[in-house]
This record gives sequence, C-alpha cells and structure tokens, in this order.
Amino acid sequence: MGPSERNIETVIVGGGQAGLSVSYYLGQQGHEHVILEQADRPAHTWRDERWDSFTLVTPNWTFRIPGANYEDAQPDGYIARDEIVRRFDDYVEKYSLPVDYNVCVTSVDAEQDGYRVQTNDGGWHARNVVIATGVFQKPKIPVFSKELLAGVFQIDTSQYRNPQKLPPGAVLVVGSGQSGCQICEELYQSGRQVYQCVGSAGRAPRRYRGKDIVYWLDLTGFFSRTVANLPNPRARFAGNPQVSGKNGGHSLNLHQFFRDGVHLLGRFTGFQDGQLLLAPDLKENLNKNDQAELKVIQAVDEYITKNGISAPAESLPALSDGYNAPEILSLNLKKAGITTIIWAMGYHYDYSLVNLPVFEESGYPITQAGVTRFPGLYFAGLPWQPMMKNGLLLGVSESAHAIVEKIVT
Repeated sequence: MGPSERNIETVIVGGGQAGLSVSYYLGQQGHEHVILEQADRPAHTWRDERWDSFTLVTPNWTFRIPGANYEDAQPDGYIARDEIVRRFDDYVEKYSLPVDYNVCVTSVDAEQDGYRVQTNDGGWHARNVVIATGVFQKPKIPVFSKELLAGVFQIDTSQYRNPQKLPPGAVLVVGSGQSGCQICEELYQSGRQVYQCVGSAGRAPRRYRGKDIVYWLDLTGFFSRTVANLPNPRARFAGNPQVSGKNGGHSLNLHQFFRDGVHLLGRFTGFQDGQLLLAPDLKENLNKNDQAELKVIQAVDEYITKNGISAPAESLPALSDGYNAPEILSLNLKKAGITTIIWAMGYHYDYSLVNLPVFEESGYPITQAGVTRFPGLYFAGLPWQPMMKNGLLLGVSESAHAIVEKIVT
C-alpha cells in the first residue's frame, strides 16, 4: 500500500486501449504519469467481458495501437479474444507502462493547480487527468427484470461465455445488434432453441466486391465521420452493424436466422403475468435492417465508380424469409421453455466520478477532440470525439496522440 496522498503530473483513469495508448505517447515524451486500473490486468473489457469464441469484428489491420500495430501474416483475418489480450499484456511489458492495478477511482475534483483523484488506495494530486474508461459502463437491463422474471437465468452480453454454461432449455436474446446476433448464431448452431427480440440495428455484408466491408468503409470515410455528418446527435449511439469475424469472418442475416429456426420477435416492451410483451414492429425492423445494408453497398458502389476503382461486380443474396414470421405480441416464457434471457440491448455510459460540469444533458462529455474546457482534463478514446473511429482500435491512437500533444505543450 502506497502513501495515502501522492503528487504526479498526469493520472490516466483506465487501462484499456485508450489509456494504454495515452501512456505510450507520454512515455515517449518522458512525461511523469500513472495509469489507474480497477482490474488486476490490462484490457479488462477485452479480457473479462467477451465470450469464449469472440474475435475481432474488424480485420486485424485495424489493430492500430501506437508502437504495436498489427504487422503479422494475416492482416485480413480476425484475431481471437485470447490473442487480443496477449497483445495488450505484451504491450504493457514491452514499453514498461506504469499501471497500478486493483485501483478503483471514485471521484475526480478540481483543486488549485490541478485535480484531486480519489481512489480506494488513497488520493492523487495531478496537474492533468485523462479519463479513458470507454463507453460501456452499465448494461441496459430493465430495472424490474429480476423481480418479475424470478427463476429465469439472466445475464447480459458481457457475462455470456458459451452455450454450455447456460441452463438447459430455450434462450431469449433481447437485442439484435452486433453482439446479440453473434451470440444468437452461436446458440442456435449449438442446438439451442432461440428466440430473438429484433431492434432497428442494421447489417453489412462481411465482404463485398472483393474486399472486407471495413476496407471499403474506411476508404469512403465512414469511420472518419463527425457528429456534423449525422442526422442528429442521438445517432452517435446506434447499434453496430451485424457482422462476425468468427470462423474466418462471415455475414449475419436475420432472414437466415429465421430460415435456420430462430423465432424472431418484435422489440421487448415489458413483462406482465408471466407474459413477455412485444411491440408489433418486427417487419418494420427487418425492413430497416435490409435498408441499412442496401445503403452501405450503394455508398461503396458510388465510391468505386467515382474513383475508377477496378473491383468485381457483385449482387448480394436477397433474403426475405423473416417477413414470414408471425407477429407475436406476447409470449409465455414457461410454455416456450425459455430458461435463460440474455440482455443485448447495449450499454449506458457513466462518467459520474468526474465532479465537474463538462457533460451534455445526456451525460456524455463535451470536448473538442477530447479536450474539455477545464485545463488539464481530458477524455481519451471516445467515439465521435471528434471522429467515429476515435473510439475504435482503428482510431484510438489519433485520439491519444492529440491529447498528449496538449499535455506536453
């Protein structure tokens, strides 16, 4: 146990991809700093909140951590969870990044000439504080779920590991974003009967016109968009498109799910008298799903034509099986044999540890490329600050580098 009060130039809160990237750049500048990480090892989210068969969903070439970009033999592959974690472990060791583990930050307050960072291991006085905790703090789970669904095993996507660790019986997956669909596919392919509540998240083909879709999206500037390119600020937090990196990478399609035996349902709206209540919007959401893919490939086609790129023409399969699914407005869990619910409705962000007025009404930080209006207070690795990709492995390095330039100058 160290002293209860310590002084340092910069405190980084969080030892994930953003915090480690900031530390790398600070280390290159010889700048005094410490990373405070609540888990016992780095990259906690990748390590402890991903299922056993998880892989990168973007190709390996998007693994762009400063000083450790992916440069191995499979740039177009999708490395598995354990390999991701190993790379972060090696990263910390190679560059001797100063991580203090098992340290939970409880508050950040302004004080004269800097900030006081309170933890379960005493306090730090720092000239600069970098919040690098990501955007996935609290899973979206209805507050009444435990009380009304007693006797049903319930977890969120961060707690799911594999089909064998679930109780026998059918599984209800509530949500159809990227994680929900990957888990749903693994469950039904393992022989489970699966019900899935479908939302409005879109899909994209894994590959199109000879390249991974991420290659085309990066080329067209999709990941470099800012909030100004969106119809409204709420669009920042739309679900990630349905696609998988498992088994060499492949497309996901709800129509194929239905064809393979998944029971597709509308959005979850509540629970009453043993009945799951559902919105009559399945067909509407399937249409949004279809239109999202069409919009993606249209943008790619236009870019290829405009820039005279040589790429083979391609037509995607036009599946429509899901439109034949019955519109169910209520479902008796017991009669359906559902013993497990996996909540895949996304996450809430939570930056309540920062006791300063630097947030939108929604609680999201207000910054200019990660720089707040309070000198010395920064948020690193968040999407849309300023670009979408700054919250991804693809662009976290740029976010970290810009913040470190501010700190050292």
